[in-house]
Amino acid sequence: MESYLMRYGVPIRYPYVDRDWPLADYQTVFATVRGSAEMPSAGRPFTASLVTELVSRGIRIAPITLHTGVASPEKDEPPYAERFAVPEATARLVNLTRSEGGRVVASGTTVVRALETAVDAEGQVRAASGWTTHIVTPALGVKAVTGIITGLHEPRSSHLMMLTAIAGERTVARSYDAALREGYLWHEFGDSHLLVSNKR
Repeated sequence: MESYLMRYGVPIRYPYVDRDWPLADYQTVFATVRGSAEMPSAGRPFTASLVTELVSRGIRIAPITLHTGVASPEKDEPPYAERFAVPEATARLVNLTRSEGGRVVASGTTVVRALETAVDAEGQVRAASGWTTHIVTPALGVKAVTGIITGLHEPRSSHLMMLTAIAGERTVARSYDAALREGYLWHEFGDSHLLVSNKR
């Protein structure tokens, strides 16, 4: 299957992208394991030099293995199950950061799904792997993350519900108003923004 896809497959392309791009342009600086159906686009703006600069400023970066699924199968449908692995070291770092009052900022909605799936009944992140069908909603809230770097998502999508769960309806609405006003782009080669919770 993999050799067939490498020969005949093409990346998912949204309507505003007017041509096929090389597969390398869909890889993020964090990618080490093959398996995603769609580019984890929140990680695309990161470069090796940016990651180095963030680390030099004291930002701790923790790895998670993600196999990103198709973001929006059909309008208003829930996302597909996605494969993930949260290592023990990452779980410990997330818990330590939260206990110190720091922010845990996820790079993308799939990271949020993975971390929130790995949270136990006491609110601690544990090493975990498998498939997640977890959907983050304002009613459920979030326990692992306090912020997210993400692209822009359609109205009524599960991803938009997730953003509201993290940052609140008012903040998300203001963010999207600015995105529409300034003509920001959606989806894989689109723009990213940072949303943070006012709770820690």
